[in-house]
Amino acid sequence: METLETVSREGPERLHPALTNPNWIVLRRRREIFQKWLASVEGQDLKVLDVGGRIQPYRPLFEERIGRYVAVDLRPTPLVNIVARGEELPLASAQFDLVICTQVLEYIPEPAAVIAEIHRVLKPGGCLLLSAPAIFPRDSDHDLWRFLPDGLRWLLRSFRDVEVVAEGSSIAGFFRSVNICLLLFAKSAFLGTLLRFSVIPVSNIVAASLEFIIASSNDQFSANFSAVARKCAYS
Repeated sequence: METLETVSREGPERLHPALTNPNWIVLRRRREIFQKWLASVEGQDLKVLDVGGRIQPYRPLFEERIGRYVAVDLRPTPLVNIVARGEELPLASAQFDLVICTQVLEYIPEPAAVIAEIHRVLKPGGCLLLSAPAIFPRDSDHDLWRFLPDGLRWLLRSFRDVEVVAEGSSIAGFFRSVNICLLLFAKSAFLGTLLRFSVIPVSNIVAASLEFIIASSNDQFSANFSAVARKCAYS
């Protein structure tokens, strides 16, 4: 079982990634997107469910507004409250104001079942914040899916006010893919470390600079997508 020290370190690293992180440009953009969406979620003392809440990186973005925070994950950590499958949440219906589910659906055999369960446990008018990969190498034997905007909208069709946003343009997607491939093909830990502290930061800076200069809206090669969806107030 992972220690509290390990998961407490991993969460902040995902929320505020170092420039040496190959996913830096995507993670930085996701933080900005979530900050904007969380600001539009009304209320204090929010009841929050984190599906896949092993490390809870986005909790600090609205910590002062949380009344109750429940983390569900198949992998037990000191931050997980309930060890359970997302397809079968052992929770009563209509009790959460907000559900967060980031980088989870790709590992679920039936993603639609997870979305149905999230919809069930949300209060009418409740909000879902979601992220899912579009482009990434297979990282385990349990890695099953990749998601595009129309696919996410189809999964979220039971919700209203669905918005899907690319976590960076095709420029960011290209450079992020280069970063990942460089580390994937590195033959030794030493070479991987060397790349992280030399090529990867330069690649990240170039990607961010080009995105700023070109301001491209092309997301055909975006590496990851975020989505926000609200449950109908009369459900």
